[in-house]
Amino acid sequence: MIKKVPIPMAGLMLALAATGNLVLSYGSIYRNVFGAISAIILVFLITKIFTQPKSLAEGFENPVVASVTPTFSMGVMILSTYIRPYLPSAAFAVWIVGLLIHCFLILYFTKKYLLNFNIKKVFPSYFVVYVGIVVGSVTSPVYGLTNLGQLIFWFGFISYLVLLPLVAYRVFVIKEIPEAALPTMIIFAAPASLCLAGYLNAFQEKNMMMVIFLASLALLMLFSTLLYMPKMLKLKFYPSYSAFTFPFVISGIAMKGTNAFFLNTGREIEILGYLVKFLEFWSIAMVLYVLVRYMIFIAPSQEAASPATSKN
Repeated sequence: MIKKVPIPMAGLMLALAATGNLVLSYGSIYRNVFGAISAIILVFLITKIFTQPKSLAEGFENPVVASVTPTFSMGVMILSTYIRPYLPSAAFAVWIVGLLIHCFLILYFTKKYLLNFNIKKVFPSYFVVYVGIVVGSVTSPVYGLTNLGQLIFWFGFISYLVLLPLVAYRVFVIKEIPEAALPTMIIFAAPASLCLAGYLNAFQEKNMMMVIFLASLALLMLFSTLLYMPKMLKLKFYPSYSAFTFPFVISGIAMKGTNAFFLNTGREIEILGYLVKFLEFWSIAMVLYVLVRYMIFIAPSQEAASPATSKN
């Protein structure tokens, strides 16, 4: 079964860990359930990496797989916060490891793909590499490292502004996206929301215009990708289905944080509260749907079982 676990499943692992934080307000038990499933997938992925390193190396030859690999380090950073109340030193070490892995992946990916630039090898998953590190901003307050979180935010935010026109040009002008990579279109919903969540968490003093700008951009990207979902869900299953999860979860987290921010400043936006409820429901539905599809995908097939059965 480990052999069938694809590296892009790290995106689902990340989404499950993040979903736990999204539903924390409804009770810690829900958070722990999502966190536990995420941790199980993490164990599968680590086992895959150490027992089949060749498959990881082969994955890096594919720009889509290579660019979604940092979801692994993003998930590690979020999962570290789950053990923080019980093993603070170990949790901090895990968080640092996740951050360092992400930095390494940025450098490796830059050398392999940006320094040998080919526009047809550019995909929306490029956002994962350079903006994904903003997960460090979202989680930095847990370890009292908001200053570091702020630096990480600015790196991710500037990277997003640089990448957005490039990726948009590749997708909407050059086109020619292979079917297996089409689900990565939904990643467009993630960077602005992740930056918004990172900004709200890492900055104690918040600029209202910055919040409004990021929230507006996040909503634009969110609704644009939602329009694509009916078409995306008609595709047969690919490991890139992971892209249907974290972008919506982080959008929910970002909008929930934005709603709280406006409530705290006495500027209630009633429709935002309804949007948060919708995103919670939609995010959980998408995460569970992709989880089930992955379980079917990696489960031992009947064809594989039949020869063994026939021998008995």
